[in-house]
Amino acid sequence: MTSIKCANELSVEARNHLRRMREDQIRDGQTVVSLWEDVLMSERNKLGEELWTVYEQVCVAALDCCRIDISETCIELLKAKFPRSVRVKRLLGMTYEAQERYNKATELYDELIKDDETNMFARKRKVAILKAQNKTVEAIEELNRYLKLFMTDFEAWMELCDLYLAVQDYTKAAFCIEELIMSNPHNHLYHQKLAEIKYTMGDPDNMAIARTYFAQAIKLNPNSVRSLYGCFLASCNLAASSNRKDKQSNIKYAAWAAQQLKEKYTTVQPEDLTNQTRVLESIERVLESLTEKTAN
Repeated sequence: MTSIKCANELSVEARNHLRRMREDQIRDGQTVVSLWEDVLMSERNKLGEELWTVYEQVCVAALDCCRIDISETCIELLKAKFPRSVRVKRLLGMTYEAQERYNKATELYDELIKDDETNMFARKRKVAILKAQNKTVEAIEELNRYLKLFMTDFEAWMELCDLYLAVQDYTKAAFCIEELIMSNPHNHLYHQKLAEIKYTMGDPDNMAIARTYFAQAIKLNPNSVRSLYGCFLASCNLAASSNRKDKQSNIKYAAWAAQQLKEKYTTVQPEDLTNQTRVLESIERVLESLTEKTAN
């Protein structure tokens, strides 16, 4: 009797845990699969209508863990219950992807798109398949087609930016981030990303733009050490290549960024001090070198 009670309690606890993971959108495949195999699989008849939602959750988790056997079982049961379900077809497509049967997955997604041209999931999965095959140029073309239909998908713009960076097309990558900045001008990460792209482009005009966007990122998030470093480096580069008047201004910008970095490092843990001291000493040497060149 006691063992039955313990089993019931475990079943309820596991069920509630999976429910919380769905509600909080937590994707932890190993935990889901373990709860399913160790507890819920033998108690699945007690889940009622929630069983079908659990099957879907377990299927995705199994794919994350490369447990194709579990995902295929879940799909067969879901197909029997919902023979025309688009969601089940999605799971089948993802299973094909996990098996590297990319042609089958693409055919399935094309069918879904033919039935519904606004199927965002199927279009995104086609991009993912091309990326998995290292077909970056084709992935860019597919994602551009997607964004013509769904221009407000911020994640897709960021993905397109990263794809352009992968092929070193910095101008188009910068354009993608500019689109994101226009839609959300208060996100410091967008300003920082654009600044880094402009910095990578390297010429004086883009370096000046990089410094400006690093400064804006710092304004939006004063604790952004990465942006402070970017501002320092961009200012140093400009100081080394500009005329005397601009050189003085850029040295001031670099000195300000260096001072902010010093203040940030006063809060580091003792075990990190040695490494941070080296970094700050390097910053000081760069500033001293720029000042000496200006004086001469």
